[in-house]
Amino acid sequence: MAKRSILHMLDPMPNNSPFDINMALDAGFDVLIPYSNVKLDSVYGLTQDATFSRSASGVKRTGIFIGGRDLGLAMDMLNTSKQAMVSPFEVSVFADPSGAFTTAAALVTCAEKELKAKHSKELKECSIAIFGGTGPVGIATGIIASLAGADVTLTDHLSIDTALDICKAYNRRFNCSLKGALANSEADKVRVIANIDIAFCTAKAGIQVLSANVLKEATQLKVAGDVNAVPPFGIEGVKNDDFGTPLIHAINAQGAVGIGALAIGDVKFQLQHELLKAMLESEEPLFIDFRHAFDKAREMQFDSDMD
Repeated sequence: MAKRSILHMLDPMPNNSPFDINMALDAGFDVLIPYSNVKLDSVYGLTQDATFSRSASGVKRTGIFIGGRDLGLAMDMLNTSKQAMVSPFEVSVFADPSGAFTTAAALVTCAEKELKAKHSKELKECSIAIFGGTGPVGIATGIIASLAGADVTLTDHLSIDTALDICKAYNRRFNCSLKGALANSEADKVRVIANIDIAFCTAKAGIQVLSANVLKEATQLKVAGDVNAVPPFGIEGVKNDDFGTPLIHAINAQGAVGIGALAIGDVKFQLQHELLKAMLESEEPLFIDFRHAFDKAREMQFDSDMD
């Protein structure tokens, strides 16, 4: 009898994400086992229990998914899980806290696609500001873009110290070059947006971050991407389904285009689905984080360009 596929879903939060549970089922896993309030020091034992209890064929049908909201903790849990494995009892592990890794990978890849198509530019030639940049998606977006060569600034709407502390911590951890800034007022936002090429809005849903008055002060803006799907949208004038649509309020930035939340979300959805499927199909264990998500998102966008 063929072994059933099992995904053990480890989450340090009180509840596992229904989104991730639905995605895993739709990707083909037969059995999902959610674990909530998981501590880092429990991951080693849980991993060994999940691996040693299955045969060589069974471990190929076993995976671990790591959720939560803390990017650093998710990476620590992934690394601990990997360290707990002994050949041949090795299973695939996928970290995607708050969906931040796949959302960020989709956001940066969509912007990269429009940047090349509309402005013949590469990420490494651009400066990027991430508004609402100190949450999980903002941080992950910043890390991905910085490692791709962009000059990246994370903004916080309350405290410059918060932005600077987060940048320092993740620069040290991932060898990137994030900068911090305050974006509390319209004047703050104008200063940040005045000379950037790409603006990302990763703030909480239902909050407009970049108004028409701010956008009109952008002089070299090329692409703006918003992950907020709940009105009012994060960037005024960018609708959910926009993908490369003219940014009507950036009147002083020639050729600026916007990308809306549902357009980004469609890429994120496909990306997470493909990564979960890869866990089931791979003959070798996969250890998936934001880097693998970005590589896969780029591959998917390249394939779509070839169609």
